[in-house]
Amino acid sequence: MTANLRHLWPAILLALALFLGLSPAAMAHGFGERYDLPVPLGLYLAGAGAAVALSFVAIGVFVKAEASHGDYPRFNLLRWRLVGLIAGPWFSVSLRVASVALLVLVIATGLYGDRSPTLNLAPTFVWVIWWVGLAYVSALVGNLWAILNPWKAIFEGVEVVAGWLTGSRRLSLDVSYPASWGVWPGVALFIVFAWIELVFPDSARPSNIAKLALAYSAITWTGMLVFGKDRWLRSGEAFSLVFGLLSRFSPTEVRMTDPKVCKKCPADCLDAEGRCVNCYHCFHEASSPQRELNLRPYGVGLLSSRPVTPSMMVLVVALLATVSFDGVLATSTWASIQNSLFNAFPSFDGHRLTVVDTAGLVGFGAIILAVFGAFSWLMSLAGGKEHTTGVIARYFVLSLLPIALGYHLAHFLTFLLIQGQPIIPLASDPFGRGWDIFGTTDFKTNISIVGARFAWFLAVIAIVIGHVIAVYLAHVVALRAFSERKHALRSQYPMLALMVGYTVLSLWILAQPIVAE
Repeated sequence: MTANLRHLWPAILLALALFLGLSPAAMAHGFGERYDLPVPLGLYLAGAGAAVALSFVAIGVFVKAEASHGDYPRFNLLRWRLVGLIAGPWFSVSLRVASVALLVLVIATGLYGDRSPTLNLAPTFVWVIWWVGLAYVSALVGNLWAILNPWKAIFEGVEVVAGWLTGSRRLSLDVSYPASWGVWPGVALFIVFAWIELVFPDSARPSNIAKLALAYSAITWTGMLVFGKDRWLRSGEAFSLVFGLLSRFSPTEVRMTDPKVCKKCPADCLDAEGRCVNCYHCFHEASSPQRELNLRPYGVGLLSSRPVTPSMMVLVVALLATVSFDGVLATSTWASIQNSLFNAFPSFDGHRLTVVDTAGLVGFGAIILAVFGAFSWLMSLAGGKEHTTGVIARYFVLSLLPIALGYHLAHFLTFLLIQGQPIIPLASDPFGRGWDIFGTTDFKTNISIVGARFAWFLAVIAIVIGHVIAVYLAHVVALRAFSERKHALRSQYPMLALMVGYTVLSLWILAQPIVAE
């Protein structure tokens, strides 16, 4: 696989060269304002689609065969003493204490702080710093949430106290988790979270954030108590699942060198090949010679040799639908749809627009799932029906994740850079009481830190690179999934059509609030 990975970057660079060659520079009049492109938007969309198609040709030519799963370059960072100290228990405990303190602070400011979202720490911290910022950290650095998770930290603290009192290290009723449930509890909780983020009209109200945090705490700790901490984290805790998914793309992993250690793991962490990768329970329980903190190529964590479960497939599609629908909400097209559907839905005590947006979110997710299912059917036909449509969909769904990451980067980075700045004065006055703890309350947000030109070219580069990586991953998975190379290549023609179509659609959505044709 090492040689094949080296061929991915030439494909990306060649695709970008084609795209940028077709795209003259855009002159921005200022971020937040629409501006005219020097050429019609359609040429940008055609260039992006051509770039993705060209990458398919390049990857098909250079990537001939694929090594076995897990055979990729790795470097154990624990060889460096400083990294070993950072990965040690004291640094981890410090991060967990800080995370728990932030959860308590968010709840406290939500309940007792100023009611204005701009004067209260909770909205900016939760929706900008935590949700958007940690998603980038998970995908581009590694699964920091596995350490920071405050609900896990609090539960483990209670386990320690219970151990002192009862002599048992585990606090659980040990109810058997039904295998048929998969990760459906986590999928359901994530969909509810996505609805709150995108549709719920009062999601920025501090008191609502505090109440939702308390409700989610109760659900999470109940699941841990009933089924066990590790089982619920891997199946029912929505953010462990989502950030864990994103971290599969990241350049870091934790790995056990001796799988025998994992036989006592309550999370049943060994994969189909008998390897223990990214199980943080085993990583923290084992001794240094038995564990690794590896640096690896981006994206290899998405190259599964087995189909994912149906519930995991739906979670990936839901994540993709969520970031895409957030962009759709900012388009004039969606405003027109809202107006046309406004009178078609019941009022529900004056929340008719909320009903319309809810229907849009559900419908958009259903459309993406249906389209992916249809293309999976075409892939099954093109591949000689070696696998059923359902198996094909579960084989290739993880290759869509770079698309979600590219779109997330394109859509939210400017949001993070601008809307995240208020956290500086809010750190000094989290409750909105006129405090100045750190002397930063006079800080003013600099909205010119990024411009429309930056936002547009970030969008096109992130979208194109995300789709090129997705094409590569899908090609590698096809070589693994099909017994004959010709079937593997034929199966990718429908996938290419899907990638090109989604590239064009993604850029069109992102262009609506930024540029004018």
